[in-house]
Amino acid sequence: MFSLSKRSAVEPFHAMDVLAEATKRRQAGHAVISMAVGQPSHPTPKAALVAAREALDHGRIGYTDALGTQALRQAIVEHYRLRHGLAIDPQRIAITTGSSAGFNLAFLALFDPGDCVAIARPGYPAYRNILAALGLDVIEVPVTAETHFTLTPESLEAAQAASGKRLKGVLLASPANPTGTVTGREGLKALADYCAAQSIAFISDEIYHGLTFVGEETSALEITDEAIVINSFSKYYCMTGWRIGWMVLPERLVRPIERVAQSLYISPPELSQIAAKAALSAGLELDVYKESYRRNRDLLTRRLPEIGFSIASPMDGAFYAYVDVSRFTNDSMLFARKMLAEINVAATPGLDFDPIEDHHAMRFSYAGSNAEIEEAVERIAAWLK
Repeated sequence: MFSLSKRSAVEPFHAMDVLAEATKRRQAGHAVISMAVGQPSHPTPKAALVAAREALDHGRIGYTDALGTQALRQAIVEHYRLRHGLAIDPQRIAITTGSSAGFNLAFLALFDPGDCVAIARPGYPAYRNILAALGLDVIEVPVTAETHFTLTPESLEAAQAASGKRLKGVLLASPANPTGTVTGREGLKALADYCAAQSIAFISDEIYHGLTFVGEETSALEITDEAIVINSFSKYYCMTGWRIGWMVLPERLVRPIERVAQSLYISPPELSQIAAKAALSAGLELDVYKESYRRNRDLLTRRLPEIGFSIASPMDGAFYAYVDVSRFTNDSMLFARKMLAEINVAATPGLDFDPIEDHHAMRFSYAGSNAEIEEAVERIAAWLK
């Protein structure tokens, strides 16, 4: 019998397991409301759908360059000019099969097995799992109210001292999943300067850009050309299933990323690239969607504490409420299973985001419709009485 690799022994992504169970219950006829994953309930922008239909009518969808079409890369350049006042060389843009491919490419091009990379705890579990699968050491740095729920040079110094290991990379998300933290310009600059002084690669996850409700939305590219920026059409642009994202790279990293991408992915899907280019012009439609998330955010900010869940971190961006449920349980995994089984509301246990301390935390996505989120909150309130 063949053996399995050690790299395959990563923790499950519990949010996806919860989603799979919710899907089974929905298919069995249960009225399930999922607040488990960050999947917008709104449709793909109309302009993107029109562009995709026209491409399909043309009848030929094929390979593109490994780093994507020039048309989409140039459109992303224009996006940075309009939104951030930046002039980016289109050759620094790499189109990817979702942001997940961007993380794979960045980690493979930047790090060797055994290298240490810092991420925030609590943080997005796929970071930890991808890094572990690639044979990299993950240093999870606690982010708390004392650090404004983000990484700081001081917290990175402390983590290195405690581990006895030298960092080769730092990965920061702003807005962050699950905490909703928005790291402002001053905080980003402090991290970028620290990484530059220590010869540490700085990766900025900006996939929730466009979904900032409080604070300043700053791209790391406004501060340094040395940052590796990863973004996606999944969240603000409501294109999760199209699996399309992008990277902005320092010039010397473009060719190494291209070489790896050629063999791992051949090219991003052409149809998705065509739709994504059109989606970049759909700002008015997308801002209407954003206002619906804002209404959900306002509802959860008010109602979750009323029903006994304390907000664990500021809900400044993205579309998540990260809450302390210790009034009701110290086993959020069991709590999530019971909530789904008994009232058909799915949410994600905190162990996904902090496997050490967050047995008492839950993440609720408010990317659904206003009616769904209102109904879910009322079901939970009645269930907890």
